[in-house]
Order: sequence, then structure tokens, then C-alpha cells
Amino acid sequence: MAPSPENRAKAVVAGVAAAGRRAGVWPAGLDAFNVQAGKHLAAWVTAEVAPGRLLPWLPVAFGCGIAVYFAADREPMWWAATAAALAALAMTFAARKHPVGFPLALGVAALAAGFAIATLHSARIAHPILRSATWTAEVSGFVEVREERARSDRIVVRVQKFEAPRITEKPERVRVSVRKSTAPAVGAFVAFKAYLAPPLEPLRPGGYDFARDLYFQQIGASGYVLGRIRNEAAPVARGLWLSYATFFDALRDSMDNRIRAILPGDRGSIASALITGTRDAISQPVNDAMYVSSLAHVLSISGYHMAVVAGMVFFTIRAVLAIFPALALRRPIKKWAALGALGAATFYLMLSGAEVATQRSYIMVAIVLVGVMADRPAITFRTLTVAALVVMALTPQAVVHPSFQMSFAATLALVAGYQISLRWQAGAESPLAARIALWGGREIAALILASLVAGLATTPFAAYHFHRIAPYGVIANLLAMPVVSVLVMPMGVAGALTMPFGFDAVFWKLMGLGLDWMIAVALWVTQLPGAVGPMPAFGIAPLLLVTLGLLLLCLLRSPLRWSGAACVALSAIWALATPQPDVLMASDGQTAAVRGAAGRWVILQRGRDGFAIKEWLAADGDMRSADHASLKDGVRCDAMGCTAILRDGRVVAFAASVDAFAEDCARAAVVLSSRTAPGQCDARLIDRAAWRRHGAAALYRNGDGFDIEVARPPTQDRPWARARTVLAAGEAGSTGARRPQRDATPPTEDLEAGD
Repeated sequence: MAPSPENRAKAVVAGVAAAGRRAGVWPAGLDAFNVQAGKHLAAWVTAEVAPGRLLPWLPVAFGCGIAVYFAADREPMWWAATAAALAALAMTFAARKHPVGFPLALGVAALAAGFAIATLHSARIAHPILRSATWTAEVSGFVEVREERARSDRIVVRVQKFEAPRITEKPERVRVSVRKSTAPAVGAFVAFKAYLAPPLEPLRPGGYDFARDLYFQQIGASGYVLGRIRNEAAPVARGLWLSYATFFDALRDSMDNRIRAILPGDRGSIASALITGTRDAISQPVNDAMYVSSLAHVLSISGYHMAVVAGMVFFTIRAVLAIFPALALRRPIKKWAALGALGAATFYLMLSGAEVATQRSYIMVAIVLVGVMADRPAITFRTLTVAALVVMALTPQAVVHPSFQMSFAATLALVAGYQISLRWQAGAESPLAARIALWGGREIAALILASLVAGLATTPFAAYHFHRIAPYGVIANLLAMPVVSVLVMPMGVAGALTMPFGFDAVFWKLMGLGLDWMIAVALWVTQLPGAVGPMPAFGIAPLLLVTLGLLLLCLLRSPLRWSGAACVALSAIWALATPQPDVLMASDGQTAAVRGAAGRWVILQRGRDGFAIKEWLAADGDMRSADHASLKDGVRCDAMGCTAILRDGRVVAFAASVDAFAEDCARAAVVLSSRTAPGQCDARLIDRAAWRRHGAAALYRNGDGFDIEVARPPTQDRPWARARTVLAAGEAGSTGARRPQRDATPPTEDLEAGD
């Protein structure tokens, strides 16, 4: 008979202790201490492997498998990934009676399944991607998505007809910018001429991969419309999915127009964002203030919003049914209310666009409501486990998106905090505790704790993806969230419910009062000293370590959980010690940055790539704007090019003409150019042949030389980043023509997440 996990854990610890004594690792006087430590360790390990305790680690292993897929240099073969997953499942079945082998085999199977799911999903959605830019693309198709922007609108078109000279690929979908207020409605069949380019590559090594994001949205090109958009008769039927999208887009528009007619300005834009998910019309100053104050999670429909909507509908239905004694005493009105709340949450999910954070929230709320109908408690790690597995199985690419990471990090921390608070409340039943609870102290403490826990859990991910932290986030949330909970969201739900009857105006106006307070709090926080906490970019390794620390702190119950705190501390030290590059080169060879004598970036620029410069400054923890005058400090330019001085006094040259190479290669340590060098160069050279081969590049000083890190390694060949081929001069796409990267890429707020 196989030993139990408890006996096996004790045997392992005892064996290690005995081996240590035999080998003389510790003095004999420490034997008693070692025996006691071994007993404690065995007890802790036994507690952590108790029945049900390992279940939350299943989605962790599944997510690790997906992460391994994205870390691969080349696209895995779907049949190989599937075979590996099936083999792991067979191994798990064979080890089902082994107390230690079974959970280990199950973890390996979950990892292999995650890898296989991601591989199969990528193969299923495989689609053509534009390989070079074109100014003369003729496109016609159905509008699937319409977005309102600050300076322009944007649409996603499912392509029916595509014509462009010397272009062999036909993208399934394209995303294009259009003039403000000219975007056609979702479901319309349109035709237009457009400038289209391949999806934007990372702007720096280790930066966000826009092309990967667009690949999984099945978008093969981006750009902007040239001229007028023509509405035409559709040659084919729209299909069921597009009909669904058309209906909800029209409903969303009608609600948005009604709300913003009653609440003009940012109040109406935020109110619409909370109800319909349309958050593109918020002004830039208020939008920035929401992020700086850590109130941006209010703008993204997530667990908080879903819980408020479902909770209000649940209690309203139950209160109405309780009026009738015959129903209240004889029928399960609580379960009926849960069913009605589930229907409301489902409608809210579809109306808001079903983003990743909203999907996770809906799944968790649905599990809770089903638990009510089944008389089972549901606010546990099992709920989060099911939600994580469902989201990752349906959209495996979400694992590498900040929305998924921040949403689940915050929810994991809140569930762990909730379970800890239950134990504290159970042991705190005293007259003083009861008096404090009566005065509302428990609710205030819960709000403070929730803001602090969620803020701390999401800070590492915000620092990694957006290069900033919010030091006053807890203050802003404590001031704003009670008003949002008591006034803003209830009035919003009431307004949405009464809108069909025409009695909604009063509720929107009351909602606007609460929004005025929230906006005032956000703007006030931005004026506090140190309100914006810039964080220089760091690598993926510290992020993985802090994620492990968060998992250990939240999922373990024994004192072993404090090993997670050590991981968090080490990851912070590691992140702060990350070296910053000394030279950056854009992926199109038009723009470069040099770390000057003051230790800050100065810009050597031939084009006008303000988007890349903005990203570089943010990744360096630099608060200057992309057009700040100091970005030209120490830069000298003439007709042949520009030069700048590194911190160690060496010269970096940007050669604008072929004639400049001879002089620059002789005197500079680094030579950058959008052109092809005519011959050998004694300096470290990044010319057209180089940046076309590896995209954006970063140089780090290493003695007298430089180490280089590139955005697209030569060994990489993925569906969204095909292996590079260097085009000869005169070939299509080799002219170095500038493309408008800003309009072709998502803004930072598209990458944000709710908690």
C-alpha cells in the first residue's frame, strides 16, 4: 500500500536530517533544533498538499504551458504539441494511485495541455499578414468594429475584396483610421482606398509586441483611409456573428448618445464607459489623471462592475418577490433572484464587448450565482480556478496581455484576503469588535484592505507594462470608491433599466454628481508631489519571480507562504538593478536615441516618430514629452547627419547620406543609419541591412565594445513575426518609406486592465 502524503513528507524531511548528521553538515548540538524544524516542515508540507489544496495550482501550470508556447523561437507543430499533451494525460492516468506521482503528473499534463491549446488556437486562426507597405490598396468588406478616438475614429473591416500592386497576401481583416466622425456603422459594407502596412513591431527589444496582439485579433494589416469611404451593397450575407455585433453596437450607440446628451463632457464619457464599455471619448487630461491616481480600473468593466450589476438585480428581484408572502414562504425566491441576476450579468457581458477582464468577472459571478441556486458557497479559490481555466482555454493569448495579468492578480489577492479576513472575524467576536462593526468600522477596514491588497498585487504588472506605479492609489480609491459604489453604479444601473420607459434622466444626473467627485479626486491626486512614479523597464525574469511570490503568498496557508515575500523582495531588487541601454535604434532606421552626458536620452532623428520616442522615454522612467527641447541637448546636425556624445565621451553618429559613412566610421564608436553602408566600417554599425534583419535594437556598453539586444532575433519565426529576409536596393519595400505608426497602433489605454 502506498504511503500517505503526510507520511511521505515526514519521511523525506527525516531522511534529509539523517543524511545531514551522517555527513557532518551541522554540529551534533543542533540535532534537537533540526528535529523540531523537520517536524514543523513536515507539518507545513502536509498542510499544503492536503486534499483540494493543490487544485488552484492547476491553472498556474496550464498558464505556464501557454507562456512556454509564446517563448518558443519557432512555431511549434500542432501534432507534436497534441501528442505531448496526450502522452502526459496517459502518464497521469497511469499514476492515478500514486500519492506523489499523481499530482506531479497532473501538473505536467496541465502544462502540456496549455502548450497544446495555444498551439492549436494559433493554427486555427492562421491568416495572411501583410509583409510590406502599400499606398494603393483597394479594400471592401464588412465593418466589424468601430472605435471613437480623440483625433480620429478607427474601424476593423472583414475583407471581402483586396487589391494592391505587388502584394500577394490578402488579409482577412484590416484596421484603419478614418477622419473624426466619419466611421461607418458596424455591419455596413464599405469600400475605400487605403495606406496599409504590416502590424507594428516592438518599438524596443523587450517592448510590447503589437503585431502579436493584432495576429490573435486576426488583423493582418493596419493603416488609414485615403479619401472617401463608400457604402455599397453587400455581395454576401453578413452572417450570424456580425448580425449579433450589429445589434449590440446599435444598442450601445443609442445608450451612449442618450447618456452623453444628458451628461456632456467627461462625465458622460465616463458614465457611458461604465454602462456600455465605450471609453474612447474621455479627454486626455482626465484619462491620464485616472491612470496616475490608480482609478483607471473603474473605466474597464471588470469584477467590481459585474458584481454591482448582478447584486442590484439580485436584491431588487428578491425584494419584489418578498412582498408576496405566498411566494416568499413557499417558493425559492432567492434562487429565482439568482437566475435573474445571471441573466442581467449575461446581458451586461454582451453589451460591454466581453473583454478579458469582463469575461473573468462574468465567469466568477456566474459561478457564485449558480452556487446560490445550488445552495453552495462559491467565493473560494475554486471559483477563480474555474474562471482562469475557462478564459485561458478560450483565449490563450490573454496570458501575455496586461489585462489578464492585472485582473487575475488583483482577484487572487482579494480572494486570499477575503479568506484570511474570515478567520480574523471568527476570532474577533468581542463586545468591542461588535461595537466597531456597528459603527461601520468593519466596512471601512474592508475597503482600505481591498484597495491596498489589489493595488499592491497589480503594481508589478503596471510597472512592467506601463513603466509606472501609483503611490497614491490607495488614497484615491478610498476617497472615490465609496461614492462610486453607493451613488455612481447604482444610479447607472437604474438609468439603464429605466431608459426604455423614458424616466432615466434623473438617474444619469445623480450619477453625474458622483462622477464629478471621482474626477475631482483623480485630478487632485495628480497634483500631489510624486504622484507619478516612473519605473524604468526591466526584463521578464523579475516579473516571473514576483508572480511566483504572489502565488506563494496567496495560495499557501502555512508559514511557507512567507517564502513568497522573499521572492517579491528579490524581484524588486532585480528589477531596480536592470541595466538600461546606451543606444536605441528604431525598427525602421529613422530614429535613434543616445544616452548623453546627463544620463538621459537625446534623440537623433530623421523622421518624426513621436510614438517610438514616447515609448522609449516611458521605458526609461523619463517624464519628458516626445517634443521636449532637452531631447536635442548636445546633438549636432548638418546635411550629412547628426552626432551625439555618450556618457563616456565616445561619439555616436547618425549617417543621413552615403557620403557620411567614411568620416563617421573613422571617428565614431557607433554608426547608425537608415541607409546601407557602402563598405566596411570600423565602428559598431546598424544600417538598413541590420535593422531590416532584426528590427529595433538596443546597445549596452561593455568595456570598449557594445553588447546588442534585438527585438526580432534572426532565429525567430512565428506567424506574427516571420523570419527576416534582407531586400536588395530597389526591391519593393526597400525604400525606407515612413509609415504613420501612431494611427496604426493601439494606444496605451487599450492595454490597461481593470482589477
